[in-house]
Amino acid sequence: MPQPPHITILGAGVCGLYAALTALRKGAQVTVIEKNSHPGGLAAGFKRRQNHFDQGVHMLHAFDQEIYDDIAQLMGEERIPVTLDARILWNGRSYRYPLKGLEILAGMDPAQLLHCTLGLILAGVDDRLNQTRASAITAEDALIATYGTPLYEFFFEEFTHRYWNIHPARLSAEFVRRKMPRLKILDLVRKCLPVVLKGPSNQLVVENALSEETLHYSATGSETLPRVLAQEVLKLGGNIIYGATISKLDEQQIHLGEQIFPLDKVISTIPLPTLIQLHQDAPETVRRAAENLHYKAIVTYGLLVRKPKCLDGLYTYYRDRIFHRVGEPKNAGMQVTPADHTILIVEMTCDINDPKWNDAPETRQQIIADLIAESICEAAEIIEWHHFTNPHGYPIYRLGFDAHLAEISSWLQRPASLISTGRQGAFTYPGMHSAMRMGHTAALTLLT
Repeated sequence: MPQPPHITILGAGVCGLYAALTALRKGAQVTVIEKNSHPGGLAAGFKRRQNHFDQGVHMLHAFDQEIYDDIAQLMGEERIPVTLDARILWNGRSYRYPLKGLEILAGMDPAQLLHCTLGLILAGVDDRLNQTRASAITAEDALIATYGTPLYEFFFEEFTHRYWNIHPARLSAEFVRRKMPRLKILDLVRKCLPVVLKGPSNQLVVENALSEETLHYSATGSETLPRVLAQEVLKLGGNIIYGATISKLDEQQIHLGEQIFPLDKVISTIPLPTLIQLHQDAPETVRRAAENLHYKAIVTYGLLVRKPKCLDGLYTYYRDRIFHRVGEPKNAGMQVTPADHTILIVEMTCDINDPKWNDAPETRQQIIADLIAESICEAAEIIEWHHFTNPHGYPIYRLGFDAHLAEISSWLQRPASLISTGRQGAFTYPGMHSAMRMGHTAALTLLT
């Protein structure tokens, strides 16, 4: 009787764990190798003292019904349905997020409104005649071609530059295609001027989440989903090795300290440059390409606050504060101890070893000042600070990144036994449901 195939999975985030689950259900043997002491990757949660803290806002969408039904069954009674209630502070006012066309118009004075509307119409005419959106090279070009120069300068330019610490002129248009939410103003103007804003290039930017949507969470936060996935992997006979560091790999073997695993079928969800750096057989051209792929680091502060509630809704985006988003998971059903306290998840991008990354005193001081300015809480109400970092938060689509990515992808396709996937492994921007679908697809590909 032939031995069942064995798949080694690098990384125990939701993509890697769902790949493991898929492979086990198909009868394969599975070993998952994870450098941390816990599952989850970017979606991991952390328990500190009596409370759980998320590394950002990570809730399950129901966009992929098959994935959702599977996860809902695994989570069982731990799953809490939550109505989407996100907000963005923009131009001095609070709006539901994602923004709708009429809300954007209401946020402008009459002169701004006229200027931006004319710019949007002219951009539509220019695209109709010259296909400017489809041919855009930089993110700045793509945003101007989509929304016009006035709206780009009024809404997109400064925020994008501050969030990424890179001007849109130095980012690829592919960033807009894959990451930038599409403002609903396009829908409004398209209804009024269908001929102007008609055509295939309208889909240059990604669709937003639905305005009325149910998310899925738990009383212990984002840690639940990867935890139940890992439990199911173990239940089905899979092996998960935590706290493991890969020293190198080649076409035949994965070296894990003194342990060696055959490189028969491998799914990698670790950062793509790290995979190439570890791979002893990667040619110099591929190594150079990997050195030109970069990620934006993220910092999350988990704050225990002596206050029953701080925010309306689940989370709020800010355009002119040190933080970019603040979430209050208690509003989504997280249990907090003591019960009359709450938790804030304060998120920001950073560079490795900058003051935010190093939890510098001035960073905390600015966070406090901005929380006070937004009437969220007072300094004396913050009774615990917890600092979490991840060096590979978001892929950075700098100009020219696609050529480097293509060089790496072409080389990785030659041994059909190795697939690099997920947010970090495919250098892309999936939500949790999409990342799990990517893991599912990778497992099926290796087993067919």
